[in-house]
Amino acid sequence: MITKLIRQQKEYFKTGKTKNVLYRKNLLKKLLKELVANENQITEALYKDFKKPEFESVLTETAIVIQDLKHTIKKLNSWAKPKRIMPSLLNFPSSDYLYSEPYGAVLIIAPWNYPYQLALAPLVGAIAAGNTVVLKPSELTPNTSTIINQIITTVFPPEIATVIEGGVEVSTELLTQQWDYIFFTGSVNVGKIVAKAAAVHLTPTTLELGGKNPCIIDASANIKLTAKRLVWGKFLNAGQTCIAPDYILIDQSKKEDFYKAMKTEVEIAYSSTPQQSKDFARIINDKNFERLSKMLIDENCIIGGQTNAESLYIAPTVIDEPQLDSEVMKDEIFGPILPVISYQNEKDLERIIGSYDKPLSLYVFGTNSAKAKQLIQKFSFGGGCINDTIIHFANHRLPFGGIGNSGVGAYHGQHTFDTFSHKKGIVKKGNWLDLPMRYAPYKGKLNFIRKVFKWL
Repeated sequence: MITKLIRQQKEYFKTGKTKNVLYRKNLLKKLLKELVANENQITEALYKDFKKPEFESVLTETAIVIQDLKHTIKKLNSWAKPKRIMPSLLNFPSSDYLYSEPYGAVLIIAPWNYPYQLALAPLVGAIAAGNTVVLKPSELTPNTSTIINQIITTVFPPEIATVIEGGVEVSTELLTQQWDYIFFTGSVNVGKIVAKAAAVHLTPTTLELGGKNPCIIDASANIKLTAKRLVWGKFLNAGQTCIAPDYILIDQSKKEDFYKAMKTEVEIAYSSTPQQSKDFARIINDKNFERLSKMLIDENCIIGGQTNAESLYIAPTVIDEPQLDSEVMKDEIFGPILPVISYQNEKDLERIIGSYDKPLSLYVFGTNSAKAKQLIQKFSFGGGCINDTIIHFANHRLPFGGIGNSGVGAYHGQHTFDTFSHKKGIVKKGNWLDLPMRYAPYKGKLNFIRKVFKWL
């Protein structure tokens, strides 16, 4: 069935219908209407899957997709129009252009942590660029995957876009096929599997992965405001966010004040009994609950540490001074657990951050602007913030993506359109003048050519 579907999409792509910009816009407008009409059902599905609060579902899922879709519809004509490029004097006389053309048949594999947004946002860009799409949503969020399937089936004929649900075996089969582009969001380990499968056919990929994101709090930071913003950024979606702060590096003089402020802000956000709070999500499944629970063993939990296997609840937790080789510091946490490590100088920061692969995000809190900028420039990472967390994701003008182990490629806004478009350079040569210097015989022309290159 999968092979037949891909063949149908590739055959439809060859008809050239998806290269019509008006056709793409009409499809996107139809999609927008359907997403707006189904917003309540989408938020209900997200709650059923892992008790995601409605506010967080709107803020981080439905509203972002709707905003992105409206922006794409508005700007698509401009994005798709061939761009005039400054020509080279070597080609005089000429006019140079950059054309955006779709790759063809695209595979999008979406994750479970933001199962709606991270499925629909790349799909919007892929369709806008003129591709056909097979979307594989996460099997770990079945209610959300079902509503996504219903929406896509209503809006698109299967030869343009379709959803294929299923587990690992389905993803494995999809990756054996020959695609024109693969867009994957998920873990580093699975990202390597995707990259290996894509390499068989030399298929270009975007890999949106993760990493152990450091958050540096220096001595100049406003501790109360820092704690407030960290409680939101870290415990949003129960910490199951690829760009959430993974661990804190704090100037040792500020640690005790920080703990007091964090206790206050956690209670303000989720009450003294976070398990009863309607504003705190749950862990996605038993496997991840057990993985996270092991990180708490023998650790000094300054805040939280409580768990409930039956409801997949892990409290907002802050751990004091874990060892770098401890379970909680080995890999990306991806849950509501925040280790705090104090530092004395910049060498400590370099040693600790340098012991991990390049992260997806890095955050710096401090009122010393020069020092904050220095830290942002010193370390290599995908993107980040000064004096806040996560919010860089919300600006569609900023490219979002990792570097090294945390990902390949970037998207958001026009960057998504560009990701799913091959940029084709074209030179239109004038006929009214034909300079003879490039043609054989070359005798007596070498010195002149060398001078020309010096002038350029």
